[in-house]
Amino acid sequence: MTPVETDRQLPSVSDMLEQQQRGWACVWCRTWFPVGLSTDLGQQRVVPATGAAYLWFPRECLDTAACATRAAQ
Repeated sequence: MTPVETDRQLPSVSDMLEQQQRGWACVWCRTWFPVGLSTDLGQQRVVPATGAAYLWFPRECLDTAACATRAAQ
Protein backbone atom coordinates (compact mmCIF):
# COMPACT_ATOMS: atom_id res chain seq x y z
CA MET A 1 0.00 0.00 0.00
CA THR A 2 1.18 3.52 -0.72
CA PRO A 3 1.46 5.84 2.32
CA VAL A 4 -0.98 8.76 2.32
CA GLU A 5 -1.18 12.10 4.06
CA THR A 6 -3.88 12.62 6.69
CA ASP A 7 -5.57 15.87 7.62
CA ARG A 8 -5.38 14.86 11.26
CA GLN A 9 -2.25 15.15 13.37
CA LEU A 10 -1.11 11.71 14.46
CA PRO A 11 -1.54 10.97 18.16
CA SER A 12 1.53 10.72 20.35
CA VAL A 13 3.20 7.36 19.86
CA SER A 14 3.76 7.11 23.63
CA ASP A 15 -0.05 7.00 24.12
CA MET A 16 -0.54 4.07 21.74
CA LEU A 17 -0.74 0.35 22.16
CA GLU A 18 1.96 -1.75 20.50
CA GLN A 19 -0.68 -2.95 18.01
CA GLN A 20 -1.27 0.66 16.90
CA GLN A 21 2.46 1.40 16.63
CA ARG A 22 3.02 -1.65 14.43
CA GLY A 23 0.08 -0.92 12.12
CA TRP A 24 -2.06 -3.85 13.28
CA ALA A 25 -4.76 -1.55 14.70
CA CYS A 26 -6.10 1.91 13.88
CA VAL A 27 -4.24 4.84 15.47
CA TRP A 28 -7.58 6.56 16.17
CA CYS A 29 -10.09 3.89 17.30
CA ARG A 30 -7.84 0.87 18.07
CA THR A 31 -9.84 -1.43 15.76
CA TRP A 32 -7.85 -4.44 14.49
CA PHE A 33 -7.50 -4.61 10.71
CA PRO A 34 -8.25 -7.52 8.43
CA VAL A 35 -5.42 -7.89 5.91
CA GLY A 36 -5.50 -5.14 3.29
CA LEU A 37 -8.34 -3.12 4.85
CA SER A 38 -6.51 -0.07 6.16
CA THR A 39 -4.80 3.08 4.95
CA ASP A 40 -1.02 3.32 5.39
CA LEU A 41 -0.10 6.69 6.94
CA GLY A 42 3.60 6.28 6.26
CA GLN A 43 6.57 5.16 8.31
CA GLN A 44 7.27 7.53 11.22
CA ARG A 45 10.51 8.02 13.16
CA VAL A 46 10.52 8.87 16.87
CA VAL A 47 13.52 10.24 18.75
CA PRO A 48 12.66 10.00 22.46
CA ALA A 49 14.33 12.20 25.09
CA THR A 50 16.06 9.08 26.41
CA GLY A 51 16.79 5.83 24.63
CA ALA A 52 17.25 4.95 20.99
CA ALA A 53 15.28 6.29 18.03
CA TYR A 54 12.78 3.89 16.51
CA LEU A 55 10.26 3.58 13.69
CA TRP A 56 6.51 3.10 13.93
CA PHE A 57 3.96 2.35 11.24
CA PRO A 58 0.58 4.08 11.70
CA ARG A 59 -2.51 2.97 9.81
CA GLU A 60 -6.11 4.10 9.89
CA CYS A 61 -9.49 2.60 9.04
CA LEU A 62 -10.72 2.84 5.44
CA ASP A 63 -14.17 3.90 6.72
CA THR A 64 -13.19 7.16 8.43
CA ALA A 65 -16.78 8.01 9.48
CA ALA A 66 -17.20 4.72 11.37
CA CYS A 67 -13.71 5.16 12.82
CA ALA A 68 -14.56 8.63 14.16
CA THR A 69 -17.72 7.24 15.79
CA ARG A 70 -15.77 4.42 17.48
CA ALA A 71 -13.00 6.80 18.62
CA ALA A 72 -15.55 9.16 20.23
CA GLN A 73 -17.00 6.38 22.41
